[in-house]
Parts: sequence; C-alpha cells; structure tokens
Amino acid sequence: MNDALFIGALRLLPKNAWSRAVGAAAYSPLPRAVHRAAIRAFARAYQVDVDEADRPLDEYRTVGEFFTRRLRPGARPIDRRPGFAVSPADGHILNSGRIQDGTLIQAKGRDFSVAELLRDEAAGARFAHGSWVTVYLSPRDYHRVHHPAEGRIVAARHVPGHLWPVNRAAVEHVDQLFCVNERIITHVEGPLGEVATIMVGATSVGHITVRYDDGLVTNRGGAGGGRTYDAGHQVARGDELGTFHLGSTAIVLFADPAVALEPLEEGAPIRLGTAIARRVGK
Repeated sequence: MNDALFIGALRLLPKNAWSRAVGAAAYSPLPRAVHRAAIRAFARAYQVDVDEADRPLDEYRTVGEFFTRRLRPGARPIDRRPGFAVSPADGHILNSGRIQDGTLIQAKGRDFSVAELLRDEAAGARFAHGSWVTVYLSPRDYHRVHHPAEGRIVAARHVPGHLWPVNRAAVEHVDQLFCVNERIITHVEGPLGEVATIMVGATSVGHITVRYDDGLVTNRGGAGGGRTYDAGHQVARGDELGTFHLGSTAIVLFADPAVALEPLEEGAPIRLGTAIARRVGK
C-alpha cells in the first residue's frame, strides 16, 4: 500500500476508540501464559534488548506492563555537564533546528506554528526564536520520557485531539500532525531558561500519563486545559517525566536563543541521556 492509500485508509479508522481498545487489550486479564508468549513474540519481532529491562521477561504480567518497562539501573547514563540538556527518550531524531519566527518544520514542505503546538499564544511568543528537537519512538524503544533539563515544573497543558500515527508516511502527508494529535506539554524553568517537553500521542497509544500529576491523562474523553504549579515540582535532568502506554513522539522546545543544539543528524538513533543542546554565550 502506498503512502496516499495508507493515509486514506486511516482517515476512515476511529483512531481514538481504536487506541483505547488496543490499550485495554495490552493490559487485559488473559491467562499468564498467553501474555508471556505475546511478550516474547513482541520482543523478538521488534528486536527489543531485553537485557536492559529492569526485570526478567517472565515477571511482566501483561504486554502493556512490558511495553512500559523501566530500565535496569545504569542502563542510560545521563550527561551531567553543567549547561547541557539531554534527549528525553530513546528513539530516532525526526528533525531539529532553530525556530524561525515561531515556525517549526514537520517535514519537507510542511511547517507548523509553535503557538499552535503549545495551544498558547503567549507561550508561543516566548519560544518564537528558540530551538527544537523531535524524537520518534519506535515500538522497540523504551517508552518512558524523562526531563531533558533540570529546573522547576511551572505549568502543564493537556490538549485533546486526534491520534494519527506519527510514522514517516503520516509526518509527510498529514498537515499540522503534531498540532492535531492529542498531547501533554510540560514547562520547566531552570538554568537553560524555559524548556517545554511535549509528549505527542499516536494511533494505538492507549494513553499518556505524567509522573508529577495524576490528573493529567490523555485519551479519556476529557476537555483538557492548562494548569500551573505555584509550589513547583523540582526535577533533576534525567528524572522520569511520563509514560507512553504504547508509543509515539517527544518534542523538546528551548525558549532561550542562547541555547544551541548539538549536531543532530536527521534519522539518527539517539538514547535517553545523550546531550542534545547546551547554553552558549552566557
């Protein structure tokens, strides 16, 4: 099936309902032997490095529990150099660059507005001349997302929306993909200025949860909206931020123009904890 036919078929699929069903199936109370067989088949099919998991395969009770597995301690060293930010996840670099007048690149010939991505005009203005990095998580990847920079969580926003896939075909053919898909945005203020990490949902993602607020959960039919944290949640670089309950994409935005991106090759693999940006000139 070519890309156009693939996207056309997806337009007919009730993607949000389908994603909830997939999420429910992944955690369904099937016999333990069935889940064990499914977990092993999944790990083989996607060549998952099971030695990095925090426990043996047979100790995961469901496919969903294995998919949201933690890593064993020390599996992902975090770059701790002062003034640096790190990749929030394992995956591949979809793209990165300097935000030009409030516009980011989705794919060749397809741009989108940072204000629309954040669903906040004031926040969009703050990030209008910053930079961004987009990391795509494939099914084989570790699916927890971590804070790219230390600081204080000051605000968050849940934006309800569609659940288009975020693979190459969708990125190249669906307008404003990251602005129409459901997402959770986390704002942190710290040594690198304001940093926003956006967890973008996708088809077959049952839901997204965040570590710092049990009330923020996607694909549950809520109205969404923003919230602020006056007391603040202090986080360290590399602390766990949230979980994709199946898979998707993480976007990191830096508001301060003094933050420069490291050389990041489009399509290149990247691991949680690897440096992606650093403060320069200050």
